[in-house]
Amino acid sequence: MSIKLPELPYSLDALQPHISARTLEFHHGKHHRAYVDKLNLAIDNTGYADMTLEDIIMRSHKAGEAGVFNNAAQIWNHTFLWHSMSAKGGGDAVGPLKEAIDRQFGSLSSFGKAFKDAAMGQFGSGWTWLVVDGGDLKIVSTGNAQTPLTNGQKPLLTLDVWEHAYYLDYQNDRGKYIDTFLAHLINWEFASSNYSKLG
Repeated sequence: MSIKLPELPYSLDALQPHISARTLEFHHGKHHRAYVDKLNLAIDNTGYADMTLEDIIMRSHKAGEAGVFNNAAQIWNHTFLWHSMSAKGGGDAVGPLKEAIDRQFGSLSSFGKAFKDAAMGQFGSGWTWLVVDGGDLKIVSTGNAQTPLTNGQKPLLTLDVWEHAYYLDYQNDRGKYIDTFLAHLINWEFASSNYSKLG
């Protein structure tokens, strides 16, 4: 069994003008694909070959096999990212997730500020996440290919703050990229669905 590159859940131009088709073409078609190709080479004829992506992530992390882990985790992180954005994104969370955000952060505005602070504060490459940890909502950042999965946290949504995610559209203005994500792209339906599955 080989790991497949998942298709985008929308067309390459669906997130314009906020994320260009050119960015998605490179980000998904080249970066994401490269992680898939490298992982398949690394796991061929090994004990990982018939595992699910999640099992590969957990086992390679525990074993300290960085070459396998980094590519597997980046595949998972990117797949999760595509669903964390929507052409109809932005606005407010709804239902139980909105109630939880208001309870944990005070308001959506306070959540947005905390999320931006975390994303801006991530030095170098990495990710910023909204997760459930021990029953509470938390905003966490992970460096490079790290993922909340290995910490027992349940991701609800993520933002990629590697420069390749935004440089073609925003150059080095990470702040504007984050603001755009929060105002126009964040997929609250996806996050709410993930939250509801946790019971």
